[in-house]
Amino acid sequence: MPTSQAAETAETRLHRHRVVLVEDQPVTRASWQRLISLLPEFDCVASYASGEEALASIPAVRPDVVLMDIGLPGISGVECTAQLKVACPSVLIVMLTDYDDDTILFSALESGADGYLLKRTTPAALRAALLDALDGGAPMTSEIARHVIESFRQKTPPNTASSLTSRELQILVLLTQGYANKEIAEELAIGIETVRSHLKHIYEKMHVRSRGEAVARYLQLSQRDHPRS
Repeated sequence: MPTSQAAETAETRLHRHRVVLVEDQPVTRASWQRLISLLPEFDCVASYASGEEALASIPAVRPDVVLMDIGLPGISGVECTAQLKVACPSVLIVMLTDYDDDTILFSALESGADGYLLKRTTPAALRAALLDALDGGAPMTSEIARHVIESFRQKTPPNTASSLTSRELQILVLLTQGYANKEIAEELAIGIETVRSHLKHIYEKMHVRSRGEAVARYLQLSQRDHPRS
C-alpha cells in the first residue's frame, strides 16, 4: 500500500466515531458488530449482552453513539436508556427494535432516546441515521415517525408552545421540517451553539427530553389549534 494511502487510512481510522452496541442475542450482536465496523466513519468499540452490563461499562468507554436493543432481558432498553442519559447526558442513544408498538415508542422517547430504528434497516440507512444523530438530527424510519406522531396525538399535552419566544418557535418549526442543528444555524444566520442553547430552552418549556418528542408535541398542538375543516 502506498505511503500516502496508508496515512489516509490511518487518519480515517483515527477519526472514526465510537459506537457501542447493546444486544442480548449473540448471533444478532455479532452481525451488527461486523456491520458497524464496515461503515467508514464508525468503529464498534464495545458490545454488551444486557442493560446491567451496559450501565456498568459504558460511562468508562465514552462512546459517541449507543445502539440500544429495546427488548433486553432484565433491565429493558428503555430503562437502560433513561439511566444512561443521567450518567452520560451527552451520549447519543438510538433504539433498535423488531417492532413498532406505539406504547414502547412513546416510552423510548420519554426515556431520552435520540432516534428509533427498526432492525431491518439497511446498512446505508444505518450509516445515514448515525451521521444524522451526530449532526443533531433525530433519525427515524418513515414508518416509525408516523407511529410516533400518532402516539403523541393520543395524549393531551400542556399548551406550553405559547411560552416560546419567536426565535424558539422558528427553530421548533424548522425541527418539524427535518432540519439538523447545522442547517438551522445556516437558515437563521446564527451560531450552532446558539441553536443548541435555544433547543435546551425549548425542551425545558415544553417538558420534553428529545427532538422527536418536541416535534411530535408541536404537531399535536398545531393540529388541535388549527383543525382541518
